[in-house]
Amino acid sequence: MLRTHTCGELRRKDTGKKVTLCGWVHSRRDFGSMSFVDLRDRYGITQLVFDITKESVKKKVLSLRRESVIKADGVVRERKKGMVNKERATGEIEVAVADFEILSLADPLPIEPDDPSTTEDARLKYRFLDLRREKMQKNIATRHKVVKTVRDFFDKEGFLEIETPFLARPTPEGARDYLVPSRVHPGKFFALPQSPQQFKQLFQVSGFDRYVQVVKCFRDEDLRADRQPEFTQIDLEMSFVTEDDIFDVNERLMKEIWKKILNVSIKTPFPRLTYKEAMERYGSDKPDTRFGLELVDVTGIAEKSEFNVFKKIVSSGGLVLCLNAEGCASFSRKEVEECEKIVKVYDAKGLVSLKVGNELEGSAAKFFSDELQKELIKATRAKKGDLLLFVADNKRHVAQTSLGALRLHLGRKLKLINAKKWNFVWITEFPLLEYDEDEQRHVAVHHPFTSPKEEHIPLLDKHPEKVVARAYDLVLNGWELGGGSIRIHDRELQEKMFDALKISKEEQQKKFGHMLTAFRYGAPPHGGIAFGLDRLVAIICGENNIREVIAFPKNKYCKSLVDDAPNEADKKQLDELHISIRK
Repeated sequence: MLRTHTCGELRRKDTGKKVTLCGWVHSRRDFGSMSFVDLRDRYGITQLVFDITKESVKKKVLSLRRESVIKADGVVRERKKGMVNKERATGEIEVAVADFEILSLADPLPIEPDDPSTTEDARLKYRFLDLRREKMQKNIATRHKVVKTVRDFFDKEGFLEIETPFLARPTPEGARDYLVPSRVHPGKFFALPQSPQQFKQLFQVSGFDRYVQVVKCFRDEDLRADRQPEFTQIDLEMSFVTEDDIFDVNERLMKEIWKKILNVSIKTPFPRLTYKEAMERYGSDKPDTRFGLELVDVTGIAEKSEFNVFKKIVSSGGLVLCLNAEGCASFSRKEVEECEKIVKVYDAKGLVSLKVGNELEGSAAKFFSDELQKELIKATRAKKGDLLLFVADNKRHVAQTSLGALRLHLGRKLKLINAKKWNFVWITEFPLLEYDEDEQRHVAVHHPFTSPKEEHIPLLDKHPEKVVARAYDLVLNGWELGGGSIRIHDRELQEKMFDALKISKEEQQKKFGHMLTAFRYGAPPHGGIAFGLDRLVAIICGENNIREVIAFPKNKYCKSLVDDAPNEADKKQLDELHISIRK
């Protein structure tokens, strides 16, 4: 090694030692005959002291720009009294430099990584500079520790980490595939995997009853804070299990991660909510349960009122929901309008508000008799000074999700959320299928290999919308950490599922023949789950955007700015692939 110690290693006990340090110039301060350089590496910062009374040394030291790389030989000494830096682990010592070498002189920096006004695109273009920031170094190190904890845990549990192919068959369900043209087979394409789903099920058929993999996945979909075109999953599958078995092993995994990484003890088992309960109480299938402010169904009360807007919606089978914003009767008109804008984003037609005083106050209050007002106050547990906020809609999902979004807004605005809480919750019993208006058919809520509840299998033919899946998500503080299901392992049931999805017999064989064939030769009952590693690490690091825990992410326009990808391929490559570009 060129160095004897790292920049975060030396302490007062090392006083008098001759040392060699290597690192980046974090800052330089010049005072008369002395120059002080903070030398940095990923382990910390050590202060170097240069005697610049010699002109040759002075010239060399003053040439050091920020982020230049140097090697310095010197002796460790205690700092003078009153000069100790208590904010730094190495703050009691400094190194008196006897000789040093400039390994790489940095040009003036194109960005100031620590400047909060630096744009995200600038940070991504010069990511190699951005990654030198202490926060980013900690995030990437935390990611490493999480992955190591995961691998160690599953190794103890008897899982085998087995790799799955990156070049596979395009899939007809889910997000768009990234296609890879084959040079050897002109006109044919591989797809980068959206997940290892089919392969990990084939592992179960192959007898590898406990599979795990930390794996890259690829989806060509629009980006947002918690999405990237390439992302990493903690993927696992188990044979001869029920939902309870999968919940148990993964609760213990989370317990291990939180203890090892954050030194936090989390309680298990995690609570469970059905999809129906989560939507009814929180208006979300990934509820933040750190605070109350739950939705209240007041459809029955609204139906008895004289408020025609509500009555019309109820008569057509719609829903009237209410949130009791405690102590918010003092909201200004602007604040109420802000709430209305939020629900309209989720397709709600509007928001009705009633203040709770000696009686209900607001333009809609006159449509509720004294008796109905008492019923509303009782149902919502309202008291004087509260604000009742109503959403009504013919579509249950619109009413629930719009008010659920408002609930989150109010939770933040009213500071109801305890940032120190870690509220894990399992969401279970999702619908198996949902109707796609554009495609005029039912599509899988999760994927086509999800098993329906056994008692619901007969409904697949005539009432597929009523079928409940053996599917589950693990949610933490309003984030979906991962999802999975008990899988179909019976060929006939799998074909029945494909039929419900209006996938023709010919397409079934073409796209999934390998799965159907495998199920003919002894397939065990199995199930699994996949966690988004990027999202998991982001939560642990306190980041809202997964780009902050990925070394080289794409920007919001799906571009890699550091290497300007994607870019054009040259004509020779395209000709080899038998591809022409249509302008």
